[in-house]
Amino acid sequence: MLLLPVGLVGFGILTPSVEVWDQLWETRLPAMITSTVGLLALVGLGSLVLGAGLAWLVSGYDFPLRRIFTWALVLPLAMPAYVLGFVFLAIFDFPGPIQTTLRDLFGPDVWFPDVRSLPGAATVMTLTLYPYVYVLARSALREQAPATFESARLLGDGRIRALRRVVLPLARPSLAAGLVVVMMETLNDFATVQYFGVETVSVGVYQVWRGMFDRDAAIEIAALVLVFALMVMAFERIMRGGRRYSQKGGQRGFERVALRGRRAWMATGICAVVVTIALGIPVVQLLVWTLTSPASVIDLPRAVEYLGNSLFMALVAAAGCVVVGLFAAGGARFSRSPLAKRLAPLVTVGYGLPGPVVALGVLVVIGWFVAMTDGSPAAIALVSLTGLTYAYIVRFVAVAYGSIDASLEKVSTSMPDAAHTLGASPWRVLRQIYLPLAKAGIGAGMVLVAIDILKELPIVLMIRPFGFTTASVWVWSMASESRWATAALPALLIVTIALIPIGIYVGDANPLRSLVRVRERSRPQTDDATSSDPVP
Repeated sequence: MLLLPVGLVGFGILTPSVEVWDQLWETRLPAMITSTVGLLALVGLGSLVLGAGLAWLVSGYDFPLRRIFTWALVLPLAMPAYVLGFVFLAIFDFPGPIQTTLRDLFGPDVWFPDVRSLPGAATVMTLTLYPYVYVLARSALREQAPATFESARLLGDGRIRALRRVVLPLARPSLAAGLVVVMMETLNDFATVQYFGVETVSVGVYQVWRGMFDRDAAIEIAALVLVFALMVMAFERIMRGGRRYSQKGGQRGFERVALRGRRAWMATGICAVVVTIALGIPVVQLLVWTLTSPASVIDLPRAVEYLGNSLFMALVAAAGCVVVGLFAAGGARFSRSPLAKRLAPLVTVGYGLPGPVVALGVLVVIGWFVAMTDGSPAAIALVSLTGLTYAYIVRFVAVAYGSIDASLEKVSTSMPDAAHTLGASPWRVLRQIYLPLAKAGIGAGMVLVAIDILKELPIVLMIRPFGFTTASVWVWSMASESRWATAALPALLIVTIALIPIGIYVGDANPLRSLVRVRERSRPQTDDATSSDPVP
């Protein structure tokens, strides 16, 4: 059931329609492909440089407020790109305060870069996605044995040269894993890029489905998105180069160099600027809009209703993900069948695919069930809500599965063995031993899934029944019409709720590492071994 939507879209690759492809190629497809490749390259490079650079800064040097910025640099993960995108446009676009002030000072012909462009979209997405690279890069630097770095220093290399020749090559698997997550999230996005006038293949899926109501054409484009996703995964394997990575010795981390004077405050300033632009300014602007706009603009009852819809779907789908994840992880652990153990990780495949691909596959399944109903609005709404939950489980069950499987892995085998010896059944062992000991991982998995669903946009926008609106859909709808103040309150609520679990778990690397590493579980593993590439 979890692989069915992906298979339906993948079937479009095997049965291409020549007429559809001819029409798409003659109109919009070349521009979509070019924009998608350009966006992936810019966001990937920007996130890699920013995330790895900040990780090295806080890991290799001491400067004022370093301990605060070590965890503060993760917080922009709570800011959805589509929220930062419309705040960015409101501030920097032609009618915004920045350009207005420049025109007042230097005249109406003053030059300013085009904000609604591919570089503008890439900048916004980089600021919200770099934490994925930062978390894994910092973990890799903390877990590297410093002997190789110190040897390079003794042989005459400076810190920067030793970083380039020794540290970064050993951290290459972690950097590649973080980069893949960034590129997948970039491929998944279609709200932010629409704000900036960039048409990617993911945007094409939605526009063809909603605008032309052409299911075959939409499936053809979704199959192309699937091809892009597979190319990103292949790119990650190329970055690894098939090498084996291992280290010996204690993992005490690098000896940090204390920066003094201007260099120390420059390091503090770099971290402060990133956190301020990615999180501080958007939150302040959303607060200003919310507090200063009249009641007719800030529709509090509607915001509460739509947030309630978001929380309802998040809780229901998160519970479903936990049940499926527990069934898969526990079943593989208790089953004596080698096939069951090999099949269990396949539940994570959906997390390695963009949301529009999953949504379109589920829409085909929904169409089958709608055809079997009486066609009443109530029946269609029920099928659509069930399909929305189904799509969320397909997309996000990997997060719950990774967290639950990691917790079950830590349970000592002595207690289950003793219970089996005393005649306890496998399900009783699961219920009375594994579940109580793994409740922290179950709770973490459910919270992380709920937050992902709360911020998610493509799936709910494509599958939701008529009249059912969530906070993320409302934010996107209002921002698309440049109604910034109306979108401010639900956007602020989404960011605030998302900050809570990230703030709780930011001191513990395991849940966040499981969030960014779980896509590694969505494909078959090779025999690579590395101590700088942690698996939760």
